[in-house]
Amino acid sequence: MPAFTLTPSRIAELVSPYLAGNATLPAPLYEQLAVYLDLLLKWNARTNLTAIREPEEMARRHFGESLFAAQHLGECVTLLDFGSGAGFPGLPIQLLRPTIQVTLAESQHKKSTFLREVVRTLGLKTEVWANRVEAMPAPRSFDVVALRAVDNMEAAVAAASLRASKRLAILASGRQTAPALQGFSLAEEIVLPGEADLRLLLIARDSAV
Repeated sequence: MPAFTLTPSRIAELVSPYLAGNATLPAPLYEQLAVYLDLLLKWNARTNLTAIREPEEMARRHFGESLFAAQHLGECVTLLDFGSGAGFPGLPIQLLRPTIQVTLAESQHKKSTFLREVVRTLGLKTEVWANRVEAMPAPRSFDVVALRAVDNMEAAVAAASLRASKRLAILASGRQTAPALQGFSLAEEIVLPGEADLRLLLIARDSAV
């Protein structure tokens, strides 16, 4: 086994609180997360992909939160990760639920290049949309649009609502004001485990569905 920064077994320990019933995932998934983490650390040393620098905190906050969201999406065929950044929550969702057609939307060139490298290295089918979501063809929509740590949550939720045919999944800090949900209604507000700083997963459903 390669000399990972964090071993797959250590990543398993760190993300366990975020999994339903502290479940254990298939071993290959933890190995993929270890490869992903090493790529993230390597790229983050020369370009700012994430403000979190400590590997164990990356595993908890980035992998754990994303895997937590993946378990609460409900039925989902297509998913858009709006403003994906370094791939969260979209890539861990793809790893945990490989049947979902995941699209990572990231307009910053360095970040979208990193996403393509992760997708290539892990052999995923994930699409990388290296442009603004607003530039997608007008009819294109997704069962679920996920958002996490976007710069302007209010504006992002408004744009995401135009692309979501069923649900929005929003990972937010408890300190943030709840965004306005035009055409959607809040169905679930779930507190994430293992956080001193309150973190929430908000699931909103299309009011017309």
